[in-house]
Amino acid sequence: MIEAALPGAEVEVADETGTGDHLRATVVAAQFAGLSRLAQHRLVKAAVKERFDDGTIHALSLKTGLPG
Repeated sequence: MIEAALPGAEVEVADETGTGDHLRATVVAAQFAGLSRLAQHRLVKAAVKERFDDGTIHALSLKTGLPG
């Protein structure tokens, strides 16, 4: 879902608890240029909002940044 929302992004997602609902993601994307860290996180969370809304994801820890 993140890669679809941010084409070309490098995305790594890890399941922190083994239950699939507490995730940690590292996202590196050119689309983050000029955005604050908070705005970057909002973009990623918007990409997976459907999973938060249906309860599939309970928590998502994020690390975001620009390529290079």
